[in-house]
Amino acid sequence: MNIEKDTAVTLNYTVTEAQGKVLDGGSTPMVYLHGGYNNIFPKVEAALDGQAVGFRVTLVLQPEDAFGPRDESLVTSISRKEFPPGVKVGGQLQSVGEGGHAQMFTVTKIKGDTVMLDGNHPMAGKVLKFTARVMNVRPASAEEIAHRHVHGEHGHHH
Repeated sequence: MNIEKDTAVTLNYTVTEAQGKVLDGGSTPMVYLHGGYNNIFPKVEAALDGQAVGFRVTLVLQPEDAFGPRDESLVTSISRKEFPPGVKVGGQLQSVGEGGHAQMFTVTKIKGDTVMLDGNHPMAGKVLKFTARVMNVRPASAEEIAHRHVHGEHGHHH
């Protein structure tokens, strides 16, 4: 079966920085619903369209093709007093941003009584190399199509 709209696709993948540093080794396969559901980067989906099990692809993704450019307005600092005890670098907190959307922030630095936060995705602004091999292609269920994502093993669970 070839990859086409409304198929569930399983990929083994690796994401590296342009210089080769592994950012995501793909320890578990990625399963996504193909066909414009925004479950995978559009450039990757376009490269996989029409392909079958065993197909391999390596793509260089510019920031605009992946996690977008860095937005320095998402970097901020707040008083350590506003955090519960035990705040650590690498910790995350969720805030409600403009329009009521959830915004994740990562603690990047703690200096004295100041906590530095970054709301950018950790891979924002980076050129990435995405390498994948198609492991499985199957028709998506009516429920998966209605929910706009794959269910079950390695997919979304309700």
